[in-house]
Amino acid sequence: MNFNSPEYLLFLPLVVLLHAAVFGSSRARHVLLLVASYAFYMSWDWRYAGLIAFSTVVDYCLGLGLDQKERSERSRKLLLLTSLGLNLGLLGLFKYFNFFMDTAGDGLSLIGLDVTLPHHRLLLPVGISFYTFQTLSYTIDVWRRELPVERNFVRFALFVSFFPQLVAGPIVRASEFLPQLSRPPVLDNERVRAGLVRIFRGLFKKIILADLLANLGVDAVFNNPTGYSSLELALALYGYAYQIYNDFSGYSDIAIGSAALLGYHIPENFNRPYLSRNVREFWTRWHISLSTWLRDYLYIPLGGNRGKTTRNLLITMLLGGLWHGAALNFVLWGAYHGILLVFSRGLDRRASEKGAASPLKIWWERALCFHLVLFGWLLFRVTGWSHFTEFLGGLAKFDFSMSLDPLYIVILALAASVHLYPKARIESGLRRLWMLPAPVQGAIFAALILFFCGVTLKSPSFIYFQF
Repeated sequence: MNFNSPEYLLFLPLVVLLHAAVFGSSRARHVLLLVASYAFYMSWDWRYAGLIAFSTVVDYCLGLGLDQKERSERSRKLLLLTSLGLNLGLLGLFKYFNFFMDTAGDGLSLIGLDVTLPHHRLLLPVGISFYTFQTLSYTIDVWRRELPVERNFVRFALFVSFFPQLVAGPIVRASEFLPQLSRPPVLDNERVRAGLVRIFRGLFKKIILADLLANLGVDAVFNNPTGYSSLELALALYGYAYQIYNDFSGYSDIAIGSAALLGYHIPENFNRPYLSRNVREFWTRWHISLSTWLRDYLYIPLGGNRGKTTRNLLITMLLGGLWHGAALNFVLWGAYHGILLVFSRGLDRRASEKGAASPLKIWWERALCFHLVLFGWLLFRVTGWSHFTEFLGGLAKFDFSMSLDPLYIVILALAASVHLYPKARIESGLRRLWMLPAPVQGAIFAALILFFCGVTLKSPSFIYFQF
């Protein structure tokens, strides 16, 4: 069940209505949302519900063990390592086993050994990268004694499986979500309206911007880069930058809006990343829940800014790239961003010594940062080295013929304009909407629901479902 499907546009209102009917009982609310979350997840493949249930039971029990005061620090560390081993072991088995076997096989063939290594045909469970990081954050925080243990199993299970952010984030930490389950959710007209607006904004980003960019140009050009001119390749690369942003941030908007309709808050995941002045700022605006997770649970434990900062940055970004997928291009993408972050740190120190920058310099820095990120998206999108060299070779031809649909250019310009449009003006427009009579607002939302029910019939899945 995709967010961009008529099924979800029926599923969500049903859950909201049932949630309102049992609102007075916290246990009934939590059980209802837990059942709804598992039903949502099992709509993909019911067989993999056992995996998320296994992770839930394991980390719930290990959390209880970590909380026992009579335990020695050595035994507590053993429990933490058990959680890390089981969760990362499952993730490694389903997501990385075949990749590592292929890599090992290629390495052996280089030294003249022709060995057939084992592979599996297991499907990658949807959302496994996201809920694995969520449960790990819980056990690590309990081990650090930064978070009280959750003794209510239903609440803990709901934290792991809460359906709005289960499949593709944002990655919600236990310290952010579990306290919300211990008190009645906050629901009022303003939050409901804001939630609806976020859902429709996410659908607009996904269906009108991301999907049209993919269908009108990006997919065709990337599938056959030798058949297009340099201009068309460049436009496809720009289009992919806005496609992946609108696709992923659109999902996050729908997740945040869906949670708001139930009275819960989940964190922001994007903040207009292509307005960043350097790559370090980019990673405070792009996939914020992942970048902060990597910072707090990987970069800082490695030593952070103390000692070997370059090494710590490169390891963090290499693993961050590998988190996105079991392929060499993701590893190279992570390494590329790690190198950019290393250089960005030095440039940031020099910039701070020079004082405030002029508006012209600010926009120059934004343009430079965007194009550095843009090259990274090429690494991210290609399927192999030959694909990468074909695309670069096509760009170097300096051929400016044009056969792309003119509507593609219009959608690309619209996507860029929406991204750059000042937030204050958007908020001002929404305030005028709230001033309309309630029946008019209801009619507008009803019309939007009907519209998106119609256009979602052929809308593809979100890009980050594969990660």
